[in-house]
Amino acid sequence: MQGAGATSGLKTVRVGGLRLAYRELGQGPPVLLLHGWPTSSFLWRAVMPAIACANRAVALDLPGFGASDKPLDSPYNFAFFTDALDGFLRTLDLDAVGLAVHDLGGPIGLYWALHRAKRVTRLALLNTLLYPEFSEAVLEFVRACGTPGVRERLTSPEGLEAVLRLGLADESRFTVEALAGVREPFATDESRLVLARAGIGLEPGGFDEIARLLPELRVPVRVVYGARDRILPDVAETMARVKRDVPQAEVTALPDCGHFLQEEAPQRVGELLAEFFGGNA
Repeated sequence: MQGAGATSGLKTVRVGGLRLAYRELGQGPPVLLLHGWPTSSFLWRAVMPAIACANRAVALDLPGFGASDKPLDSPYNFAFFTDALDGFLRTLDLDAVGLAVHDLGGPIGLYWALHRAKRVTRLALLNTLLYPEFSEAVLEFVRACGTPGVRERLTSPEGLEAVLRLGLADESRFTVEALAGVREPFATDESRLVLARAGIGLEPGGFDEIARLLPELRVPVRVVYGARDRILPDVAETMARVKRDVPQAEVTALPDCGHFLQEEAPQRVGELLAEFFGGNA
């Protein structure tokens, strides 16, 4: 069973055949928060209060993650996640939303947003990957998730702890609470297999589409990223390319943060996102 820490405050809805979990806080123009691998809406827990001062912050557990269903036979490709997002927003009666994305939630959210351009009011990008030219670090992750034996070690409780530690630039920000939030949704062999499959299900062609459509984006864009990212060590190059493709993007690098900047600087990240999305209020 999942512990109270990771599941505290969660709500659930049925979307098609899936049960999707989410947490929400505040009222006002909605902001959808998407996590990445191997996290969940729990990652946003300390960032949401600042956003919720002027907005309705909604953090989803993507299917395959957190307390949401983890079907073993789903493809975990762009179409699968797009359908899940469409259904989730329809169930909550949310039409236009602000969108903030991190890690694997970046390509998932961007693919959805670029094909639903009229439904996105503002876009915030945190440490993520977007383009089809994958770094060696990403290619190594893909190989690990697809290789029996290596895959099981990566998604084991010890492997998930190693991922969390790798994603923090400041070791003192590592907490038992954060570790529980990462580990608890993946307590069974089947859930850990789904985690691996969900990490590598996005097809390369979808990244090609993101790269092609991103320059057409006209909404306000805010980039906030941890500069000391050891999981996506090319994040500065990625965000510089975003700035070239989307000139209206405002970019802030947090020099003392790593990949999981929501754990290392939740107040600062919350303030920056609240200021950005509060422009919708």
